[in-house]
Amino acid sequence: QVQLVESGGGLVQAGGSLRLSCAASGRTFSFWHMGWFRQAPEKEREFVGSVNWRDGSTAYADSVKGRFTISRDNAKKTMWLQMNSLKPEDTAVYYCAAKYAPSAAYGDWGQGTQVTVSS
Repeated sequence: QVQLVESGGGLVQAGGSLRLSCAASGRTFSFWHMGWFRQAPEKEREFVGSVNWRDGSTAYADSVKGRFTISRDNAKKTMWLQMNSLKPEDTAVYYCAAKYAPSAAYGDWGQGTQVTVSS
């Protein structure tokens, strides 16, 4: 069984930065991708970005490209989301998730961490 725990959320002013962490436990060697998602009040959950657990390649949503950076440390079983130039529209609960095959859905999720960006 895999557990994912996010941390690092908080309140920040527009233009500021935050770094979220996602600590994994369990069978992380079987990860294919890990991803970050977010959900704002009364909105659908949306993809933020992902990292290939094996080669470190990343992908981002257009809305965060150039501002957010995902990294991971396989030995520490941890993924990070560095968020710079934050905007009020980045306010959401941020979740990390894992999937185990290219065509699979994200099957394991963390509990989420709140990010609030004030204008």
